[in-house]
Amino acid sequence: MPHLQLPNGIDTEQFLTEYWQRKPLLMRQAIPGFRCPLSPEELAGLSCEEEIESRIVLEKDGTRPWEARVGPFNETDYNNLPASHWTLLVQDVDKHLPEVAKLLDYFYFLPSWRLDDIMISYAADHGSLGPHIDDYDVFLFQTAGKRRWMIHTQPVSEEEYIPGLDLRILPEFKAEYDWVLEPGDILYLPPNVAHWGVAQGDGCMTCSVGFRTPTFQEMAAAWCDELLQSQIPEGRYRDGAIKPQAAPGEIIPEALNRVGTLLHKLLESNPDKQARWFGRFITEPKAHLQVYPLDEPLSTTAFLALLQDTAQLSRNGWSRIAFSRGEQCGYLYINGEEFPVTPDLLPLLQLLSEQRSLESVELLTWSETPEALALLTQLFNEGHLEPSHD
Repeated sequence: MPHLQLPNGIDTEQFLTEYWQRKPLLMRQAIPGFRCPLSPEELAGLSCEEEIESRIVLEKDGTRPWEARVGPFNETDYNNLPASHWTLLVQDVDKHLPEVAKLLDYFYFLPSWRLDDIMISYAADHGSLGPHIDDYDVFLFQTAGKRRWMIHTQPVSEEEYIPGLDLRILPEFKAEYDWVLEPGDILYLPPNVAHWGVAQGDGCMTCSVGFRTPTFQEMAAAWCDELLQSQIPEGRYRDGAIKPQAAPGEIIPEALNRVGTLLHKLLESNPDKQARWFGRFITEPKAHLQVYPLDEPLSTTAFLALLQDTAQLSRNGWSRIAFSRGEQCGYLYINGEEFPVTPDLLPLLQLLSEQRSLESVELLTWSETPEALALLTQLFNEGHLEPSHD
């Protein structure tokens, strides 16, 4: 795996201990040889496609300050843009272009199930999203042109945003750090650090590698849905043995104890069940990035023949993959679906979750195990594995 060039002799363990989700870090020439494989024109072309999420933000010269327009766009939209002070943002580029996904290899030391996407932005001169905060970890990799980043680390509350705008713009911003990033530089920002990036001249392109941070409300809601579907039986509250009350309108302590005992019994869960729920939850894809099965699924025999006839399989860029070790078996999670396997297949789960390109020679070795062959065939038929495009 390639490595980030961290500053001042910092290694990845020190980065995780001292900086990850704690404080910003500027990394000069962290990836000196990597350039974005997309030109500004090609990025604009992606934003014209229906299934790709994109926005154009105009600080001025729009219908209102900091106007955010939602794609897909067309040639007329771009012809009518002003000369400066606008930014194009395209989400999930790594899921559409494998050559962009290669950038993720530099972040192998972070949990891959936390990854959200690579967003690529192009900014005209002075293009900006204004001073704001984000609720996730992000590595801002400058791939072309220059961008000035101003950072403010003091806490910011929701009430401080300017009301009535498309973006959450801070009304006051006093920079504590002020850096200009050039191609190859990376700025890491933990969640909720206020920042303001402004393009210095035309041709500014930035790859933003962002990591998922589900809210407590999202996690609690999903967990409660899981309990309702899989654990809580039908039934109703019952009083049990009770006595006459002097004040019938009073909810007495005995009744509250009964309710508490009942809820505790209904909501209790073992760690293995909770871990399996989380694996399904955290690999759920975005609604517009669903993977669909083959119209004509292959038998294990036909899949084995395909494997013998090709050099590589590729993991579908839209497939979110993780795995966990249970008490008596392993679990593979793909796009919210769970695949239980015997412990012998745990190395295969690790391979599937780490490698975007899978050598057929290695998969053929695994295919000698019937359970592994059945799993690989199922993943291929469901669209998570596909013939390599290289």
